[in-house]
Amino acid sequence: MGLVIIFALVTILAAIGGFKALKNKNLLGAFWGIASFAVFGWFTIMTLVNSGFPTGTH
Repeated sequence: MGLVIIFALVTILAAIGGFKALKNKNLLGAFWGIASFAVFGWFTIMTLVNSGFPTGTH
């Protein structure tokens, strides 16, 4: 369950990094930020679908 939270945090940070790289016209950084956002976003969604939302009651 904690994996969903970690993937979600990495996804958010990748989106922020990609956006900041685009603002600074850093194309290589923007590419890797957007690619990381896409990959980790997909992992987040699929882990959430497979494992469910973490409730913290374990």
